[in-house]
Amino acid sequence: MLERVQRIGGFLSSMVIPNIGAFIAWGLITALFIPDGWLRKLGADWAWIDDVSGATVGPMITYLLPLLIAYTGGKLIYGHRGGVLGAIAAMGVIGGAAFELAFGGDLVPFEGSPPQFLGAMLVGPLAGWVMREIDKYFEPRTPAGFEMLINNFSQGIAGILLALIGWRIIGPIMREIANAFSNLVGEIDDRGLLPLIDLPIEVAKVLFLNNAINHGVLTTLGTEDVAESGRSIYFMLESNPGPGLGLLLAYWFAGKGLAKLSAPGSIIIHFFGGIHEVYFPYVLMNPVMILAMWAGGISADIIFVIFDAGLTLPPSPGSVFAYIGGTPTDGAAAAGVWIGMAVGAAAAFFVGSILLRLFPVKDMTDADDESDDMADAMAGVPGIS
Repeated sequence: MLERVQRIGGFLSSMVIPNIGAFIAWGLITALFIPDGWLRKLGADWAWIDDVSGATVGPMITYLLPLLIAYTGGKLIYGHRGGVLGAIAAMGVIGGAAFELAFGGDLVPFEGSPPQFLGAMLVGPLAGWVMREIDKYFEPRTPAGFEMLINNFSQGIAGILLALIGWRIIGPIMREIANAFSNLVGEIDDRGLLPLIDLPIEVAKVLFLNNAINHGVLTTLGTEDVAESGRSIYFMLESNPGPGLGLLLAYWFAGKGLAKLSAPGSIIIHFFGGIHEVYFPYVLMNPVMILAMWAGGISADIIFVIFDAGLTLPPSPGSVFAYIGGTPTDGAAAAGVWIGMAVGAAAAFFVGSILLRLFPVKDMTDADDESDDMADAMAGVPGIS
């Protein structure tokens, strides 16, 4: 079951990660050109600033980003043809989520409809599968010379059907699901309990579900916030490198054996490279260390809430450099980002150091056995062999 969940999470993240550049571009445009953006803060008074904001920020989050995700999902299943059909289907979902049929049959905008990232993640792979099955059926039955005609018309007709299904069925359903989840998180936030979300997030992260959580859920909520207020705390709930830094520092100063020796290199990869997966084995080899991650994450989130901190773009990878690029213009919010990161690192280091004294990692006398054990733990980290 865990492997299946990891595969699903990895597939969801694989639809978003190739398009992170587009998310960053959107975040930078938002940070620069919205009324509270950097250009206005620096005193620029050019009339075209508002034109750029109105012509790009809204359309990009509503149309461009979901369409890119849907295209990528379809392409993962069935190449370019699957990607094109995925984008067509996603357009139907976007329309179905943004509009509803009023009494009398008139289309009216639906207020508060979130960007359809989740809908795009659903219909993109679905469209790719549909396109693959259609081609499987027609390929042996297509007369010579009619291949292009059959391919184009089969794709176009399938696009019409999927767009209509997305508009009348999938779009409204995904809109309600996204709104329900957003309302749930908003309710937790209103009650002042947002830092407690770190409890399930940290557990899911060390099971290598970090990308699914960050790109599949939190990025969606964060982009809605940025469109309204110019920054979002949701971008930092999973990506904050502070707690992981504190954990690795604890291993460096209070650990032993290969875990202690490998911690400095892991710090560089994690904090500056943004590859959080590198610290997950340090928790898995001594599961009590999840308490240190909870201490760091919850402490950081409390600071974020107090300072109303947030980033202007999704930090991917979650490195200190990405946080520099996404720091907002508001002084208090910007300070909250860095204070929260520092507090998270300090709390994870303090608790982690105590835990390593009370529950030390087994220090094997056979260095080869220890190396093999650590290598097995590291084997699950993407990019490490």
